[in-house]
Amino acid sequence: MLKEPLESALNEQINAELRAEYLYLSMAAYFEDEGLPGFASWMRTQSEEEHAHAMRIYDYVLDRDGRVRLEGIDAPQSSWESPQAAFKAAYDHEVMVTGLIDDLVALAREENDNATENMLQWFVAEQVEEEATAQGIIDKLRHVGDDGPGLLMIDQELGNRGAGTGSDENEAANQPE
Repeated sequence: MLKEPLESALNEQINAELRAEYLYLSMAAYFEDEGLPGFASWMRTQSEEEHAHAMRIYDYVLDRDGRVRLEGIDAPQSSWESPQAAFKAAYDHEVMVTGLIDDLVALAREENDNATENMLQWFVAEQVEEEATAQGIIDKLRHVGDDGPGLLMIDQELGNRGAGTGSDENEAANQPE
C-alpha cells in the first residue's frame, strides 16, 4: 500500500505526463500547419509515449491499492517561432520532467518504499534518453537553420521514427505485460 505522500506525488506525476501528452499533441498540430509532416509524426508519437508513461504510473498506483486523481489540463502553447524553438520547448519540458522524477525517487527513498523506487528507475533511464534525443534534434536544427533542403531532410528523418528508428520501439519493448 502506498503512503499518502507518495500517492499524492505519483498522482501529480500522472497529471504531468498527461500535460506533456497534450503539449506534444499541440506541437504535432503546429508542425502539420507548417507543412512538416515528419516533425508532426514525431511529435504525435511523442505524445503517445507520454500517454503510455502516465498509464504506467496510473496502473502502478492502482496495483499498490492507491487512488488515482486526475486534474484538469490547461490549453498548451499552440505555435512557436520555428521548429528549433518548438524542440527547445520540448527539451526544456523534458528537463523539468527529469526534475520531477528525481524528486519522486528522493521521496520514495525518504518513505523507504523500495517498490516505488524500483518502478521509478525505468523513468530515470527514460528521461536520459528523452533529453538526449531532443538535444540531438536541436543540434541538427541549429546546423541547418532556416535552410529549406536541410529542414526537409530532418523532417523526412523524423517521419521515419515509427519505422524502427526511434525510442518508441524501445518503449514498446519496455511496456509491462
